[in-house]
Parts: sequence; structure tokens; C-alpha cells
Amino acid sequence: MQRLKISHLTEYRYASPVTLQSHQLLLRPREGHDVRIESSKLDIFPASTLKWHRDMFDNSVAVASFLEPADRLSIASEVVIEHYEEAPLDFVVADYAMNYPFLYNVEERVDLLPYEQSVYPSDQAAVRDWLSGLGIGQGPMQTYAILDQTNRAITSNFPYIKREEAGVQAPSQTLTNRSGSCRDYAALFIEACRYLGLASRFVSGYLHAPATEAGNAATHAWAEVYLPGPGWKGFDPTIGEITGSRHIAVAVARHPEAVPPISGSFMGPIESAPTLTVSVQVVALWI
Repeated sequence: MQRLKISHLTEYRYASPVTLQSHQLLLRPREGHDVRIESSKLDIFPASTLKWHRDMFDNSVAVASFLEPADRLSIASEVVIEHYEEAPLDFVVADYAMNYPFLYNVEERVDLLPYEQSVYPSDQAAVRDWLSGLGIGQGPMQTYAILDQTNRAITSNFPYIKREEAGVQAPSQTLTNRSGSCRDYAALFIEACRYLGLASRFVSGYLHAPATEAGNAATHAWAEVYLPGPGWKGFDPTIGEITGSRHIAVAVARHPEAVPPISGSFMGPIESAPTLTVSVQVVALWI
């Protein structure tokens, strides 16, 4: 078991006071058999009311409604978790899905269908050609081998860049540029899986690594693929690993742009366009 403290500060500064509309916060890690939240704290300025709910993907969502105008918006989250996923490769795929291609069972197929549908249909040819160049999709292969090879191909051949622009690159753009951020690589991996008929989804969260201990980290993104037997298994194409106790999932979604950590709007003069500062720190704690 590993204990981790996640500190996440997001601050917007405006040139003059603005009226803040409701903001949606996806900052609380997803709990389960592998993750337990030990403590959590959320500090928000200016004064606000907070309501929690779970969305269609069972993500824990907070909605902040603000009570007064302000020239600054600050959202500080601090969560301590216990992470029990110490053997991520200790799983067995169901016999019928050990080798690709295969079809999901009838009882699973209806629920998984949305996760098999392309988000970038015009990019399918580019994704097909890229997979073909890797020798994937040309004939029977072990299912896990396909996923592992695709995952490692991205991290081996595409250098990581930190993109400040909002949104996610289309897979064809990532393939053309041969570079991207973690969310871009997750989108490419997901689209490749869906082209192959493997149900997959986008995951937003945090990664514990040496750089995150120093406090100069950011949120992270990866993908999950549904494998009969073990269920949803995480693959991180930014680092070429299957996910484990270093990964802390916060939100999942079918579409890569559906789960930003913080989203909302404000009303104010044009010159009030904000400056944004984000600071993330993920630190291992002594048990």
C-alpha cells in the first residue's frame, strides 16, 4: 500500500472584478478496491456554495456557485489517498478474448458500444495506416501484446511536449506532428483501440513521479481498455506503462475533452481575460 498526498492549486486573476458563473470541479479521486480517500480538503475563493453529485460515468463532481464578484478565483484541493494497486500485471484475460480479433459477450456489447465508436471519424484512415505500419491489425495476435505494442510505440516514437493550449489534438495531427501532450497521446491510443474494435475510454488524473514531488507537475491523462476478465485496465502511452500505484484516476469519459479538472465561465469586460496559474504536487507519505 502507498499513501500519496495530492495538492492541486488553480488560480485565475482578472484585470477587474468579474461575475463568476458556476464552475464544475473534477478533483476528487475515484475510489474503489484499489484506492481509498483518507482525507480531503477544498478551499475556494471567493465565497461560494458547493454541491456534489455523480455524473453518468460515476465521477465525483463538485459544482461551485459564487456569492460575490471578484478579481481572483482560487481553487485549492488537497487529498490524501491510500493506493493498493501494487501488481498491475497480475490479471488474466478471459479465454475467448486472449487473442485478437474477438467479440465481446452479448451481455457486455450494448453497454460497451459507445466506447467502441470513434470520436474522430475523419482520422480513421490515418490511424489505420499508422497501426498497419506497426504490423497491428494484419492478422491474429495476443490481445495484450497489441495493447502493449501500441502503448510503447507512442512513447518510443513521439516526444512529449507540454501544450498550454486548451483542448486535445486530433489523432491525425499528433501523427503528423509526431509530438503531443499526455492528453493527445491518450486520445491517439483510444482511437487506435476503437479502430480495432476494443472498447476504450479517457482518464484524467495525476501521476506520482520524481518531478511531482518537487511541485512542478500538472494533471495527467491516460486511457483505459475494457478486457473481458479483469475489466477496465489502464495504459499510459506517455510513459509506455500499464497503470499502477503511481496513477491516480479522477475522472473517466468517452470523449477526451469531456473531463477537464475545472470548467466554468465569467461575465466581465473584455480586458478582464484572466491569467492562469496551475500548480500540482504529488508526494509519497510515510505509512
